[in-house]
Amino acid sequence: MGADGHDGRTRDLIVRRLLEHGPTTAMDLAGVLGLSGAAVRRHLDALVADGTVSTRDAPRASGRGRGRPARQHLLTEQGRRRAGRGEDDVADLAIAALRELADAAGEDAVRAFARRRILGLLADHREDIAAEADRPDRVEALAGALSGEGYAASSRAASSGAQLCQHHCPVAGVAAEFPQLCEAETEVFAELLGTHVQRLSTIARGDAACTTHVPAQVTTTTVKGRQVV
Repeated sequence: MGADGHDGRTRDLIVRRLLEHGPTTAMDLAGVLGLSGAAVRRHLDALVADGTVSTRDAPRASGRGRGRPARQHLLTEQGRRRAGRGEDDVADLAIAALRELADAAGEDAVRAFARRRILGLLADHREDIAAEADRPDRVEALAGALSGEGYAASSRAASSGAQLCQHHCPVAGVAAEFPQLCEAETEVFAELLGTHVQRLSTIARGDAACTTHVPAQVTTTTVKGRQVV
């Protein structure tokens, strides 16, 4: 990028932060990195110029006035490739292998492989997730498990439930051609969380993150022999 070593390291930190936490404002980055707002904006301008980062208006918070909305910075597809150096060659190999599998055994074989893959990935975490009685805690435990497997995941409260956000997907390039990988993830998430879930966005389709909505846990009580929600 033409930056000296110090600038390059700082920009790598910015890229890593955007990868792991999703769209972020310059002021938030300044606070995390311990830099001035002007310094962070200089680095962000350079990352925008070389195609690593793009910008968008931040969603307006409830009660926010009509003033100019804050700007968020997020990784482009090129930026994701930069953050995931070394993944492209593996993705090419995986795509070639799945094409061979689809040709030889059909789409059902690809779906079965996708399911085995995500089940195997989370196998060591199933008991920890199941140990959480409350659904929000299960979502948080699942996010921690996914982060441990390289997905930079987090959970957050949302209207009528929670959202599971994966800010990085090591197989996004493969899933763009084989959405069965995303479909299998969604199915396994539902099984682990004990509820139907809805995939709202995916990195494989060009979104900033893979976002899954998890509905609020419905509690019931018994009144005179009848269940009441």
